[in-house]
Amino acid sequence: MTRRKLRQDEIDLWKKVVERAERMHPQQAEPVRSGVMPKPKLAKTPPPRIEAFDIGQSAKQKPQRPHLKPAVTDRLAALPLQMDQKAFAKMKRGRIKPEGRLDLHGMRVDTAYPALVRFILSAQSSGKRLVLVITGKGKDRDEPGPIPTPRGVLRNQVPQWLSLPPLAQAVLQVTPAHISHGGDGAYYVYLRRVRGGV
Repeated sequence: MTRRKLRQDEIDLWKKVVERAERMHPQQAEPVRSGVMPKPKLAKTPPPRIEAFDIGQSAKQKPQRPHLKPAVTDRLAALPLQMDQKAFAKMKRGRIKPEGRLDLHGMRVDTAYPALVRFILSAQSSGKRLVLVITGKGKDRDEPGPIPTPRGVLRNQVPQWLSLPPLAQAVLQVTPAHISHGGDGAYYVYLRRVRGGV
């Protein structure tokens, strides 16, 4: 339904009614209405800046295999130097020839430990200073399960055995051997001098 336009006599009648009407709240001033309100000015927003990025920068890194303890070489490198620094540098470069060697390669833990104890204590008592203990690098094996298995049981156990009694009192320094003497599959064991008795 469309609204019709008011006739002139209806407009005059409305004006008379407005003139005679009393305000309900005379204390409130009548708002001033101007014909045209100015258009509000809109604040200019700067265009969005796009930061530089590389493809894949937010991608998660591949999960690494958890390590319960640091690698043997890292643990040995973290130990304080107990021997003469020049002799240690020569030994690490393979310039000092070992005076004895023990090959544990292929042995089981139950036979390797007694052989190591016997060898180290007899080498120290005979006055030897640098001996070579060959453990082998160990076989790669991927065993399923939540606990990672270190590669080379003897390679990981020998440094620990050398740091515990009865061998700790005989050993001054342990470090991985130079490549010419077996590299990561062998250790240089620098022995303490036997103090002479009475």
